[in-house]
Amino acid sequence: MTLNEIDLEKKITDETAVSVTQSASSSEPSLLKPRPFELKPDRDALPEKTGTKASRWIRFNFLSTYRKIFTVIFTANMATFVAFVIKAKGTPKITDVANAASANLMAALLFRQENFVNLLYEIAVSVPHSLPLSIRRRLAKVFHYGGAHSGSGTSAVAWFILYVVLATKDYVDKPTIDNRNNLILSYVIITMFVLIVSSAYPRFRILFHDYFEAGHRYAGWITLITFWVHNGLVSLYNAREEGIPTGLYFAKSPNFWFFCVSTSCTLLSWSRLRRYEVFPEVLSDHAIRLHFKYRAMQPFYGLKVSTRPLLEWHAFATIPDEDENGKINGFSVVVSNAGDWTRQAISSPSRKLWIRGYPLHGLLYTSRLFKRIVVVATGSGIGPCLSLLYANVTPRRVLWSTPHPETTYGSKIMNAVLKADRDAIVWNTRTLGRPDMVALTYQLVLESNAEAVFIISNPKVTKKVVYGMETRGIPAYGAIFDS
Repeated sequence: MTLNEIDLEKKITDETAVSVTQSASSSEPSLLKPRPFELKPDRDALPEKTGTKASRWIRFNFLSTYRKIFTVIFTANMATFVAFVIKAKGTPKITDVANAASANLMAALLFRQENFVNLLYEIAVSVPHSLPLSIRRRLAKVFHYGGAHSGSGTSAVAWFILYVVLATKDYVDKPTIDNRNNLILSYVIITMFVLIVSSAYPRFRILFHDYFEAGHRYAGWITLITFWVHNGLVSLYNAREEGIPTGLYFAKSPNFWFFCVSTSCTLLSWSRLRRYEVFPEVLSDHAIRLHFKYRAMQPFYGLKVSTRPLLEWHAFATIPDEDENGKINGFSVVVSNAGDWTRQAISSPSRKLWIRGYPLHGLLYTSRLFKRIVVVATGSGIGPCLSLLYANVTPRRVLWSTPHPETTYGSKIMNAVLKADRDAIVWNTRTLGRPDMVALTYQLVLESNAEAVFIISNPKVTKKVVYGMETRGIPAYGAIFDS
């Protein structure tokens, strides 16, 4: 139900429910009566947080699942380095170092390939609800797979720095043309690696996202191409030294197969680049809904769209569109004003947009792991949640905080929320002010006996709600912003 224009002071005094408005729609049932709830939830009703302030910071902030995955991968690579040193009784073999660098590069790219990531999600959510919650709540952290991407990528850079050191030593000891070419190409690759890693620094990525994205992409392409040239020249030289055919040396080289997988990940994504017609539906001067008709999209998927495919991409969760017979007929995405690109998309909507890669599962897909959930959204965060609400797989309660929800996002979105949860709390921040999201969320968890909370919001609110729930023993999940 929605919180309509009301006299805030009177409602606080009377502690009664606000009136509910619902847009006229013959396809949606009318709400029979308003849902009463406290306008200002009592924070004193919240239980105390577990542990001390320091222990909570270490457990719920510093030791995030993302960082744990990163640490495990990087530590495993360092252990491998020690094993190479012991095996060689000193300086590790340059071929072992090259193989380790290539293997990590392959792993880093796999954890950005849509089909591989979807497979990880499918494995994680395939377990039954009969499993203990302690196991299911950990499997739901699969969306932290970015830790594997960054851990493998950073390890690849570390290995290749060692490779450059060994290649430099070889050239100093034996300054042949082959060693010189190897060294030059190695320095090109390590320069690209340093550019990729430095531009991925969180602060830089936030302030200069377009530069980060372009640098990541073009430096990555240059690295792959240079790797192939480098590997080819090294293979020719080594095959000649061993007196075997170059093709046989390639087939025996792990580097060759690692590069084949790495290159396939990139080519597979870009080979799916297409430009599709768009049907804009203007919701307000703050939001627009873009409809696509080229395929029927099932719930729980996201896509990347762009007007300039070589420069920038923007990821959105998709919402299945239905025809008059209830059959899925295309899909849509909700775009709200959050920057230059989204502002342009609203004021001058494109009639065609580029789409790249395969539809990708996201955070909300893991909601299938739980028997009951609470869905929390602020502003345009309701867009991704609509896919979950449409799927109607997991019983849920909904809390949506946004300015003038029906005016900004339209009656269709409002009705979709109310259809998914007839007792949904839709908090109009223009008339009621900003709510206590932690207290309201906890109230809904208690009322519905939910096993987990899912929130789609900005970084500040997401971290606040997730921390507020997790420190009180309630599994909570929100998008991570360091992946």
